[in-house]
Amino acid sequence: MGAWALLAVAIAFEIAATACLKLSDGFARWQWGVASIALYWVCFGALALALRTIPIGIAYAIWAGVGIVAVAGIGMAAFGQKLGTLQLVFMGMILVGAVGLRLTTPEAPAAREGPGAPPSS
Repeated sequence: MGAWALLAVAIAFEIAATACLKLSDGFARWQWGVASIALYWVCFGALALALRTIPIGIAYAIWAGVGIVAVAGIGMAAFGQKLGTLQLVFMGMILVGAVGLRLTTPEAPAAREGPGAPPSS
């Protein structure tokens, strides 16, 4: 699976985990809390793999930006969260920034450093 697909998986699992965290009611409903932890575990595993190729600042900005917008949408649809016009405009700006980062970041070969990595020339 490519780095960008892994980043998409990380984002999807982060969104689901955050929704479960809300449903856990501060871990009072422990089943949702456990589900949240499991989903975050998969999220961070996929994000870690994506970071082998995608620069950390770019990956994190996209991961956070898309997650913010998606969770806000879930908050409005499922939890009755109200957002004002300016809040929606700024959410749109976050999304435009995330898409812009993706469109302007070229594919890069996986970089490996540290023990066991091939020596660089």
